[in-house]
Amino acid sequence: MDQPTSRYWTVNFQDSPDMLAIRADRSRREAHIAYVRAHPELDIGGEMAMSPMQDFVGAIWYVHADSEDAVEQLVVKDPFYVRSLRQYEIKAADLQCSVRGMIA
Repeated sequence: MDQPTSRYWTVNFQDSPDMLAIRADRSRREAHIAYVRAHPELDIGGEMAMSPMQDFVGAIWYVHADSEDAVEQLVVKDPFYVRSLRQYEIKAADLQCSVRGMIA
């Protein structure tokens, strides 16, 4: 029987300047960190700036999930997600792997 497969996805976030207030909110930042730690399917993520010492303009995530819908649910439930301040784009990555973590 074939094993179900999932794939890797990239999520590129583009933040409005007002998102800086959300990032500066300590309780929201702590909730975001706890959320990320509770979701092992979020393999790696981090902020993006256009140059050193500049305010963050967005972020990027690398996610292992069965579907784009699963990735979107991960995004919209994140305490850092505020629809009016944070836009995102989800793209399937070329690398696929099985649910058991075997790289194909």
